[in-house]
Parts: sequence; structure tokens; C-alpha cells
Amino acid sequence: MVSGSKAGTSPHREIEVMRQSIDDHLAGLLPETDSQDIVSLAMREGVMAPGKRIRPLLMLLAARDLRYQGSMPTLLDLACAVELTHTASLMLDDMPCMDNAEQRRGQPTTHKKFGESVAILASVGLLSKAFGLIAATGDLPGERRAQAVNELSTAVGVQGLVLGQFRDLNDAALDRTPDAILSTNHLKTGILFSAMLQIVAIASASSSSTRETLHAFALDFGQAFQLLDDLRDDHPETGKDRNKDAGKSTLVNRLGADAARQKLREHIDSADKHLTFACPQGGAIRQFMHLWFGHHLADWSPVMKIA
Repeated sequence: MVSGSKAGTSPHREIEVMRQSIDDHLAGLLPETDSQDIVSLAMREGVMAPGKRIRPLLMLLAARDLRYQGSMPTLLDLACAVELTHTASLMLDDMPCMDNAEQRRGQPTTHKKFGESVAILASVGLLSKAFGLIAATGDLPGERRAQAVNELSTAVGVQGLVLGQFRDLNDAALDRTPDAILSTNHLKTGILFSAMLQIVAIASASSSSTRETLHAFALDFGQAFQLLDDLRDDHPETGKDRNKDAGKSTLVNRLGADAARQKLREHIDSADKHLTFACPQGGAIRQFMHLWFGHHLADWSPVMKIA
């Protein structure tokens, strides 16, 4: 069971404790291996590279807000399954046939360090591990396990991340409308946020109305997250290649930075309102959301302060 905040513990400290628990669990799922097992080594190094862990963190916080009653190991399995999926998507996204990136999380990309064939196999291995974790979750009844697997499968598949990546590769240089850009951003980013919150809601036996509101929250949060990523495209501390969006029809390039920041603020406001309905008894996600965006955007708007 996920406990509430401890009195006297700062939100930043709590987040760091959660992040460490996620890292420890990931390390246990992908133990150190013989240097000859190159694919397993690439899987482990790709996952254990210093990352923000936003997705699993949000899942742990959502579990608190939704009064999750299951075990912490099960919750960590679910959260880490999403992180494995995310890392697999990054490995593929970085490939020469896609974004051709050289750096990720402050380190050489997987294909740069281990070769393209290993990067592809490592991503497949991570996806297989992710689905296996959810399918083997002992705490959940079979029907709910199947629902959770379906949520992740749909998010990854041809109507989710796959389609979003295809559109980003093939349409990004076109003169897209803002709505078309938002649609691609949802498929690239928001749909996995939605799936992971649905997985936590399923594990918490939440009502259908709560799940619908969490989906609406994820739509806004995902758009805000992608806008932040686009606004920071040339930032030297992102840990990845800079200026990769040059020449692409992102909202920042289409509308300008100021308008994109305003759109980001609107999505944060809307996400906050959805949380009020989805989690009326808890504010863990809300606090984290404002801390996260406030950290990066503190000088842009008072909207980013903690509510």
C-alpha cells in the first residue's frame, strides 16, 4: 500500500526517495550481466542511464491519490514496466533511420555504443520484459491484468506510439496545422501518460468516471510535457542532441515561443482542473506537476507555482 506524505518531509525529498526506489527496482529487474551478453548489457545500460523517471513517478503518486491498496512490489512492477517501454521507444527513436541521435540521457545513444542491431534487439527485449511484468503480476485478478496489458499494448501499437513516430518522421517537415501537431504530440507523448494512469486506476479498482477524468488529465499533461520538451530543444542540459527540431513543424516553430508558452500554461490549468475531479482526496500528482513545471519554467509565469 502507498502511504501518504510524512510530516516534515519536503516534497523534493519524497520525490528523490521514490525515484531511488524505482531505480533500485529497475536494477533488480535487469541485473548486471556478463560482458559477453551484449544485448542484456545494452538493455541494462539504456534503462539505468540517469533519467527523470517521470512516468513511474507519476504512477506511484497516482496510486497514492487513488488510495491503491495493493503491494508496493506489484506497483513498482507496473511502474517499471512503463519505464522499460519508454526506454525501448527512445532506443528506436534515436536510430539512424529515425532521428539519428548521438546522445541520450547524457550518454551515447544505444546504437552508437553497441551498434544498430543490438539497439533493435535490446528494445524488443525491453518491450517483452515490460509486458511480461504486467502479465505476471500476482496481486491483480486475471481480468484486471488483461486490462492493464491491453492499455499498454494499445498505447505502443499502430494507433499509439508507432503511429505517432511515423507521423513525426513523415509529416514533421510539412506545413502542418496546430491541430495536426497536437494530434501527433498526443500519439508521441500523451498516449503513454494516459495508459500508465489507466493501469494504476485498474490496479486501484477506480471507477469508470475517475478513469475518464484521468484520461483527460493525461491529454493535457502530455501536451504540456511535449511543449516543454520542444521549448527546451536548444537547452544545453537536456542530456540529448540539441536543435533536433530545426526545420520541423512543432508548435514552437509554428506559433513562436511566447505563444507556445501560453499554450503550455493553458494545458497545465486544464490538467489541474481534471485532477480536482479525479482525485478530490489527494494532491500528490498536482503537487508534483507544479513542482516539475515550476522547476523548468519558474521565470515564465506565476501559474507554475504550487497550488
